Amino acid sequence: QVQLVESGGGLVQAGGSLRLSCAFSGSIFSLSSMAWYRQAPGKQRELVAGITRNGATNYLDSVKGRFAISRDNVNNTVYLQMNTLKPEDTAVYYCNKQYYPSDYWGRGTQVTVSS
Repeated sequence: QVQLVESGGGLVQAGGSLRLSCAFSGSIFSLSSMAWYRQAPGKQRELVAGITRNGATNYLDSVKGRFAISRDNVNNTVYLQMNTLKPEDTAVYYCNKQYYPSDYWGRGTQVTVSS
């Protein structure tokens, strides 16, 4: 069964932190590089951070030094630690494969950063 369940979002003041979690199931995800994406109102979805099965990471320039992606291959979970949050980080955050994302998307988790 293919499943993506994101959690951990919320309302936070600028400068605050949040840790997002994504529980995934299905070999389509467990054998793949995974990523966090976000979509702000009126904007296209963008890739925020990606991680290979071996832990190699890459980040959107605007979040480098503030966000950290990690994964637990045993428990099929990927995390996104977000520090020094800014109002422009406000979006719905999703996880999916980093390359050729699945057509299946979870519900996402809302992150709202107030100024």
